[in-house]
Amino acid sequence: MKIGVVGCAGRMGQMLVRRIVATEGCELAGGTERPDGPAVGKDIGTLAGLDPVGIAVIDDPVQLFAHADAVIDFSTPEATERHAALAAQARTVHVIGTTGLNPGQTEAVKRASQYAPIVHAPNMSLGVNLLMVLVEQVARTLGPDFDIEILEMHHRHKVDAPSGTSLGLGRAAAAGRGVDLDAVSARIRDGHTGPRNSGDIGFAVMRGGDVVGDHTVVFAGEGERIELSHRANDRQIYAVGAVRAALWAHGQHPGLYSMRDVLGLG
Repeated sequence: MKIGVVGCAGRMGQMLVRRIVATEGCELAGGTERPDGPAVGKDIGTLAGLDPVGIAVIDDPVQLFAHADAVIDFSTPEATERHAALAAQARTVHVIGTTGLNPGQTEAVKRASQYAPIVHAPNMSLGVNLLMVLVEQVARTLGPDFDIEILEMHHRHKVDAPSGTSLGLGRAAAAGRGVDLDAVSARIRDGHTGPRNSGDIGFAVMRGGDVVGDHTVVFAGEGERIELSHRANDRQIYAVGAVRAALWAHGQHPGLYSMRDVLGLG
């Protein structure tokens, strides 16, 4: 299976290249960078710290989508929207790990999935996706008597907050309670806020250092508290999940899939 990578010279892109090369049944289809990027024209393997693979980095995503069976995309929301349209045109598997998509961009991805298999997940980690299933189950079991708070910390360079993973965990908790997250989400607390609203799902965000990603969901009741946590120590876990998603999606019917589908978690 030929897999391409957009943004292949970045830290995540290099990890994806190394993972594709190391995975049985996968072949590196190529990679792209922005037209003015210094990586364009260089060997994609060399950039990733491997032996040369004889494939030069290009600046044309149209060409990449046309020649790949799947393309993995950890880029920007604006770029991901354009890439989804290219996936639809080429009928290419599109694995999206980009976070921070607005409603219009999310809808564009959904439209593109009518023509190509698209796996879109706020977090490609196998552990995080299992955590989301557990959060939904616990929220359903405990009911409204337990308050739900979601705490996350990421490195100082992360630009969106709450993280896509935090929002995914919030949606899982809301699904367990049978409510709409947007209706119960509490994201800003400052000053004299008054008592906590019953049924709210709260978010707390920290940024600093080089933290890859820590997430904790707290279920706080009277006299007891349950905490479910995941800590990412290496970004390689996202590459592992993304390549697994690409392999799974190859041969699937057009549609919008999640990592739950990939892992068979329902």
